[in-house]
Amino acid sequence: MNRRAFLTASGTKKKSITRAVVTGRTSSGIEPYTGAWTGNEVIHLLKRTMFGAKPGDIHYFAGKTMEAAVDELLNITSPLPDPPVKEYDTAEALVPDSNVDHGTTWINDFNEDDKIGGLRKQSFKKWWVGVMLNQPRNIREKMMLFWHNHFATEMASSTNARYAYKHHTLLRTHALGNFKSLARAISVDPLMLVYQNGEQNRKGAPDENFARELQELFTLGKENNPNYTEDDVKAAARVLTGWRNDAETNTSYFDPERHDTGNKTFSSFYNHTTIAGRSGNNAGDEELDDLINMIFSNGREASEYIVRELYRWFVYYEIDDAAKANVIEPLALMLRNYNWEIKPVLAALLKSEHFFDPLNQGCLIKSPVDFVVGLCRECEVPLPDSADYITWYSTLDGLLYQLELLQQSPGDPPSVSGWPAYYQIPAFHELWINNDTYPRRTQFTDIMVYNGFTRLGFELKIDTIAFARSLSNPGDPKVLLDDSLAILYRIALSDAAKEQLKRDLLLTGQTNDYYWTNAWNTYIANPGDMMAYQTVHARLNELYRYLLALPEYQLS
Repeated sequence: MNRRAFLTASGTKKKSITRAVVTGRTSSGIEPYTGAWTGNEVIHLLKRTMFGAKPGDIHYFAGKTMEAAVDELLNITSPLPDPPVKEYDTAEALVPDSNVDHGTTWINDFNEDDKIGGLRKQSFKKWWVGVMLNQPRNIREKMMLFWHNHFATEMASSTNARYAYKHHTLLRTHALGNFKSLARAISVDPLMLVYQNGEQNRKGAPDENFARELQELFTLGKENNPNYTEDDVKAAARVLTGWRNDAETNTSYFDPERHDTGNKTFSSFYNHTTIAGRSGNNAGDEELDDLINMIFSNGREASEYIVRELYRWFVYYEIDDAAKANVIEPLALMLRNYNWEIKPVLAALLKSEHFFDPLNQGCLIKSPVDFVVGLCRECEVPLPDSADYITWYSTLDGLLYQLELLQQSPGDPPSVSGWPAYYQIPAFHELWINNDTYPRRTQFTDIMVYNGFTRLGFELKIDTIAFARSLSNPGDPKVLLDDSLAILYRIALSDAAKEQLKRDLLLTGQTNDYYWTNAWNTYIANPGDMMAYQTVHARLNELYRYLLALPEYQLS
């Protein structure tokens, strides 16, 4: 798939900052964007910071300046979503969760039954899909998925769904917070302790799993030279001995009897730092603080690593010399200067010339979550009332199944590295598209247009007429097509291609626009006329089925 062939713009806007000439795709940097603020830029911003660009959201943010739009997306004032509820049948469980009424949340109820644990985990995953579908107008849910991929855990590692809910609440509340503080909190998070064998990490038998990933995947990366050593991993594992979980209270705690009280000395990469061994109830917290402070003392490595991850998530997955010099390094410096606060760094990135550079638009292949959730949101697919929690969760289960088919199951990335599309060089996001997933994507959009998915009597389906009516002038076939493409596509089709689409699909082979205009106006004047309805419905269905099946719809 040639994702760049359509781009001819050179990005030659006058720059306010003089910099050395560095070879790369584009020379733009983090100076504030001063170009046009049109629907195109609004849609680009929304598709990168939310899941899909809903027509209502586009109209809302188009009425603001670029700076105000970014600030609002980053100003998270909406409350945390209501927790998942019991919507499952417990008949087969040995210890049914009879303390929890149907339709009420299970997050405060302790239950060790494996069957209940599995049902609750599925309940959580369905609930999460619903949260993404109903996300408010801010970046929180996109950042939630970012941190989930970065601090990856697999729900399959524990039958305790309450650990998963607690873990994801931690990520959600720290979505735009302090990176260093989040890394510290993750280190003693109950789900992470289970996933990385932290519960088994004790004096005399240190487990190195989390000590390794804390440095290699979570804070410093693999690309530094010189780098931390195997002995550093072993020393860090000794620092982390003694942490355990209390499943009943859904918390972690420190057991001083299991802690290695000896001194821990690190390599030259950490300036031969020695973390003094401690004993007593506060030893775990004190040594963990020392460890985190030591790791983040390597500020350049830690800051550039997380900025690279953010760049690949929000901008593009290849980082060339120009992007490194003009974007990564200055943002990393900003992160250090702001004492590891993520929000100002993201604000600078999202307001930059580089973010809005034409070469950075339409260049990412949508993840399955972006594809499925984004489709439902931007086509404003009618959803069941969440008060009817049985139908609501059943519908969410159907969408979760589609995500699993497309190889992205929220809550269960394939490894501690997250999904390969975010780290696997050189393919990166191209891994989302293969001989299995692309036909499944097309099948999903075909069904959503024509037949829909029915769960407990509710039909999940794109209402193509309602979508068309949400546009500026659906009676004009050219405007209808332009408006639809602006929302659904991030690359421009040629005038000839659009003319052919209009003629073949809206005009059914005719050459005069009034063939569509008359059909639309007849339906609007007589919405109860089934013949008039079928005429426009059939043409719109075929138009949107075709647009959603093309490779261009896979790009964000």
